[in-house]
Amino acid sequence: MSAYPKATDQGWRRRVRSRVLRWYDQNGRKLPWRETSDPYRIWISEIMLQQTTVAAVIPYFDRFLQAFPTVESLAAAEQEHVLRLWEGLGYYSRARNLHRAANVIVDENQGQFPESAELLRALPGIGPYTAGAIASFAFDEPAPILEANTLRLFSRLIELDSDPQATAGNKLLWKFAAWIVSRKRPADFNQAVMDIGSQICTPEDPDCMNCPLMASCKAYEAGRQAELPVRKEKVKFTDVTEVSIALQNQDRFLLRQRQESERWAGMWDFVRFEVAAEDVRTLSFPTKRKRRSSDARGQKSLFDGPVTLTPLPDTIRSELAQRTGLNLSECQPRTEIRHVVTRYKIRLLCLSCEVDSDGIGRHPELEWFDAAELADLPLSTSARRFADLLVSEGLNPV
Repeated sequence: MSAYPKATDQGWRRRVRSRVLRWYDQNGRKLPWRETSDPYRIWISEIMLQQTTVAAVIPYFDRFLQAFPTVESLAAAEQEHVLRLWEGLGYYSRARNLHRAANVIVDENQGQFPESAELLRALPGIGPYTAGAIASFAFDEPAPILEANTLRLFSRLIELDSDPQATAGNKLLWKFAAWIVSRKRPADFNQAVMDIGSQICTPEDPDCMNCPLMASCKAYEAGRQAELPVRKEKVKFTDVTEVSIALQNQDRFLLRQRQESERWAGMWDFVRFEVAAEDVRTLSFPTKRKRRSSDARGQKSLFDGPVTLTPLPDTIRSELAQRTGLNLSECQPRTEIRHVVTRYKIRLLCLSCEVDSDGIGRHPELEWFDAAELADLPLSTSARRFADLLVSEGLNPV
């Protein structure tokens, strides 16, 4: 494991700080959340940027602040509205925690943000990185930060030859981040090391020749930049098959709100559950065209030919009856969606069934919505794709 940082390395530290800040003055990215020291705007941006690229975040950031320009307006909003504006960013617990934290700030702190990293960490959804980012960017506290880009940069800079995600390696990197951050310009320094990590010290083929820290980098000196940081084992994915069943009565759909114990809690979805792959082998889905074409009504059709009724497999029929009280015998296979959620590779088979609304009693988790209302509901990305198909093509596409 690296010997850095050491109390005797003051000259090395000064050179690193100077080179980082000089580079940032000339090359730092101009981003909307960097034009302010408002802790609210900085907080929103940092939560959005977790697990999400800058390019993807910018339009969401702008829309979110138009809807909720202050922490008070966010606290006063319905959680469903917050989730709807978050839709597509994924990791929806971030949005729920934003809403919870806004209420804490308004109710317990009169709308004022805590001004230290230590106090910020008490808020829902704020970990050590986010606390350090807000504290340094908004309040100029020389707080350390460590996220994907700085973890990689610092691991190479000090030639960390242990797993940076493991307890010992991560603890050393946090210690290094606290030691190296500029006391005079902590906000600029922390923004700079993230930029250098994302633009130059990339996971593959780092651009060492254009890195301002090349002369200080222990991994480059040892010729080890390609092998560091130490890579943890790749995630082993589990294959899962699920069905999503749109229960439709004319232009209305029956949806279920997902519960706190489930992924995508608070979001609405069609009736959805896991099935065994062999239980759906009899279902035949329409084949996709290579290009979309328009039908006589000017609507774009995804599939060749009409969708015909298909017998529901017994296991799906039984599960559906248990969840809704409906005993349905036929369905229409509509589309197949493949997506990844954490360590699961999901094959989602989307079906639709015409039902009589009088046949469904009141259910605490199920509610009818007009097709036009689907646009305002917070849905998962896969549910949104299915909903858009249903609305655009109707129950019996031609």
